Amino acid sequence: MPNSASAEKALRQSLVRRERNRQHRSALRSRLKQFRALLQSGTTQEEADSQFSLVVKALDQAAAKRLIHRNAASRVKSRLAALKKKTFAG
Repeated sequence: MPNSASAEKALRQSLVRRERNRQHRSALRSRLKQFRALLQSGTTQEEADSQFSLVVKALDQAAAKRLIHRNAASRVKSRLAALKKKTFAG
């Protein structure tokens, strides 16, 4: 339990931030799952490219807000790009 007024406020702020971060992280994960499902569903390459740019934007924004590490965002983008390339290679 906090012992001072400033510690109580810091606790309230951290709880709000934690919940907001959980929501944003969950939304990001859902977007990634939707993109992977889109690739498996046999979509067109044009649609995959447009969705890929949205996913990359979401990853970059999450990294900018320090929701995820920038290297983690880069790694996920690289793996998704490779998956997209592999899907439409044949």
